[in-house]
Amino acid sequence: MPDAATSPAAACAVSPTAAAEPIVIRGARVHNLRNITVAIPYEKLTVITGVSGSGKSSLAFDTLYAEGYRRYVESLSAYARQFLERLPKPDVDEITGICPAIAVQQRNQTRQPRSTVATQTEIYDYLRLLYARIGEVFCHQCGARVRRDTPQSVVGDVMRELPEGARLYVTFPLLTTPPAGTAATSGAKPGAKGRKSPARGSGAVAREQTVARLMRCLQRGFRRLLVGGQPLELNTPDDFPHPTLDGVEVIADRLVVRAADVSRLTESVEMAFREGNGEMAVHVVMPQPATLRFGERFACKACRLDYPAPEPSLFSFNSPYGACPTCQGFGSTIGVDMAKVIPDPGRSLAEGAIDPFEKPQLDWAKRELRAMCRRQGIPWQTPFRRLTAEQQRLVIEGEPQGDWPGVNGVFAWLETKKYKLYVRVLLAKYRGYTVCPDCHGGRLRREAGAVQVGGRNLPAVVGLSIRAALDWFSALPEQLGPEARVIARRLLEEITSRLRFLCEVGLDYLTLDRMASTLSGGEAQRMQLATHLGAAMTGALYVLDEPSIGLHPRDTARLIGALERLRDGGNTVVVVEHDEATIRAADYVVDIGPGAGERGGEVVFQGPQEALLRDERSLTAAYLRGDRRIPVPKTRRPWRQAIHLQGAAVHNLKHIGVTIPLGVLTCVTGVSGSGKSTLVHEVLCPALASPEAAASVCTSVEGQEHITQTIVVDQSPIGRSSRSNPATYIKAYDAIREAFAQTREAQQAGFGPGHFSFNIAGGRCEACQGAGTVTVEMQFLADVELPCETCGGKRFKPEILDIRFRGKNIDDVLHLTVSEALTHFAGLRKVTDRLRWLAEVGLGYLRLGQPATTLSGGEAQRLKLAAHLSEGAGQGTLFVFDEPTTGLHVADVAVLLQVFERLLASGASLVVIEHNLEVIKTADWIIDLGPEGGEGGGEVVATGTPEDIAAVPASHTGRFLRQVLSGA
Repeated sequence: MPDAATSPAAACAVSPTAAAEPIVIRGARVHNLRNITVAIPYEKLTVITGVSGSGKSSLAFDTLYAEGYRRYVESLSAYARQFLERLPKPDVDEITGICPAIAVQQRNQTRQPRSTVATQTEIYDYLRLLYARIGEVFCHQCGARVRRDTPQSVVGDVMRELPEGARLYVTFPLLTTPPAGTAATSGAKPGAKGRKSPARGSGAVAREQTVARLMRCLQRGFRRLLVGGQPLELNTPDDFPHPTLDGVEVIADRLVVRAADVSRLTESVEMAFREGNGEMAVHVVMPQPATLRFGERFACKACRLDYPAPEPSLFSFNSPYGACPTCQGFGSTIGVDMAKVIPDPGRSLAEGAIDPFEKPQLDWAKRELRAMCRRQGIPWQTPFRRLTAEQQRLVIEGEPQGDWPGVNGVFAWLETKKYKLYVRVLLAKYRGYTVCPDCHGGRLRREAGAVQVGGRNLPAVVGLSIRAALDWFSALPEQLGPEARVIARRLLEEITSRLRFLCEVGLDYLTLDRMASTLSGGEAQRMQLATHLGAAMTGALYVLDEPSIGLHPRDTARLIGALERLRDGGNTVVVVEHDEATIRAADYVVDIGPGAGERGGEVVFQGPQEALLRDERSLTAAYLRGDRRIPVPKTRRPWRQAIHLQGAAVHNLKHIGVTIPLGVLTCVTGVSGSGKSTLVHEVLCPALASPEAAASVCTSVEGQEHITQTIVVDQSPIGRSSRSNPATYIKAYDAIREAFAQTREAQQAGFGPGHFSFNIAGGRCEACQGAGTVTVEMQFLADVELPCETCGGKRFKPEILDIRFRGKNIDDVLHLTVSEALTHFAGLRKVTDRLRWLAEVGLGYLRLGQPATTLSGGEAQRLKLAAHLSEGAGQGTLFVFDEPTTGLHVADVAVLLQVFERLLASGASLVVIEHNLEVIKTADWIIDLGPEGGEGGGEVVATGTPEDIAAVPASHTGRFLRQVLSGA
């Protein structure tokens, strides 16, 4: 077989459907890439794989996408082009055939609390339009439907509801008719107040106004009134014997319901609306007396409450018109946090369940509370969580008819005493973000919540999970009338297609109102992918960074289907991926290696996926063929001690109880959204932190005395700025600066360790403040980071760069990989003792000065692990990992498992949230949650060894474990 690595164009030509002119990258030297040439076929799914640090992201993002983005910006305007000379070009000889590029990466950079899943996927825009066009308004007081009547709708209702031959009066209110000679008819300014004659009393004035109104009616030809339901003939104002005009209506017409008289009825209704200032009524005389009231105002006829007409801005919580005025559209306010007021619901009221009432200043409140409990029969010695919902409500909200104001009432009273210092301190202690009391977290004003489609208002719809929303919207047309169905057809197509795309990428468990800032990197990436699927673009180059992260093997097939749909839409899809199923589904594979860092950067293989399995050089192919594999342990580690949790009911957990063994490797598994992170991060970790926190998340916890410390190693960034890097995080940079400061040249120049820091003034470049880059605001695009022109991106002043340690200056050292730095600083144990842990966890390819903002979630997690390993954590330590295999090639997973072995050997316990079957099959104990995600999850499907889980038919994890264990 010809060497595919040296013949990229030929490799692309292997597929008979491949484009004749692929995207060709010639001479790529970005980062560790070694002058490689790669061809990527058009409109195909290409997977770039290889061990961690081999150069995959350098090729996909820093070369291919960077050049595509640069060329796109170049085409925009002269304003954009003025920055392009400063925008660095990828270090590559030539890239031909490139098309507009879109990067879909793992980083979730959303920090805006107003951004939700629905808004980011554009679903909310269609929902606002849907509710504005076909929404029905229902009065929030009486529940009656609110609508604006027209003469046509009134005639339609009358002809539909009344039988042929029915006799009726068409009337309008007399008081809406301005009295003759008043401001409305004499030209006076609206709202001008007339002067009351001091010689006449108020009764005379009222009679004069009554006469004026009656004369007005007579002048306009209306001589019949309806008073108390009885008609009254009026020839002169003196014929009206009543003292007030309240409730009096003018009869505009008397008629009999006949199909031939529809035109007369229409004219009468139009006249009544006109004369009645938009209000009228139809009084049925025969066969059954009844009254039908109508109005052109958008108001409830029974409650006389006006409502705004539905329009898109009414349903926008980003608009002052639609946002809840109390929380400004955020859904939460700063108020009394009941979790702080009642930190331990396991305590009784006698034991101080209401924490502020234990303060001497509020001792009176506890006495009044006890008196209320005697009156209402509330147990004083029963734990608060065991009280009934009504009893808890009485404690918190108070008695409707009684002396006890409730906990809320006590705090409301304290608000009036804030001029006292101790009161302000007390209030601050119990404040927190709470659900808005007015919109209840819906974010919209009350009038927006009165609009319903299919029986649900908009806050209720966005509170559904994506799967539930898809089912509801799919069935919605059957609940709509013919006219509404026609109006909503196109909108519903757009909404359901986007919901379907989100389900295809494995996000069906998310709710539409979930804040985007709370999504993991993998979830954010898949949500972007679904958004692009909904946009239906063609001819674009999509570059994705491990979209399978966070997905259970069951959901990977749906993700692959979404990628294939993107490809079949006429796009070129390039995916950096380690997942075996994704690699096998690829049309074309580029394998970068053979090692990491300086030992990588070469093209080991490129060609059709079928040819990869026959390649002898590729480490990836060796694992795909089964020549190399991670062995299944012959025995599982025994355990004696454990942590027992009972009654966990946070989020979707359904009062579950679990046992977490100590001294072994425990994997928490389940499909995406099944409750794994909730169980570990929001139940287990708080339960071990303090008794108060434990009481708020579960009913009981046992065995915590066996744990001395809990170390959470998650995927959150190690720093928010580019100033944080692996050397600073691992605390090796201090020793490096000291080494430079001890050189003879530095001592002669008077430079200390501080001069070699880019965070403080002295030796750093002041033009960029030691950042090495400057930010240019592009106004219409994302801000662009450009190298500093003064220091050329080196961060330091020239005189600092002249100081060398073993032939390299401080900038050269920051560009060393961890593996190179271990060699360069050999013998300097203060540096090497710290750095070798990075190599131990598989991060030897990272550069010491690589900005923390460029690290993936998996790299950040392993960097944290290295920092903890350097501190020597062991016996009595519980390590909690959140998908530590993120970004790892299967060969790197083997290295990670060796680190786990070392931790277990030191006496530590490991709890790992994981989807990777290579890790799961090596676990000593598995807690499998599910069976589905969201509301369909939150239950313990099975617990036991991998062999036990594989024998459970209901377990999705067990189904895939059976395949892995049978092939081991």
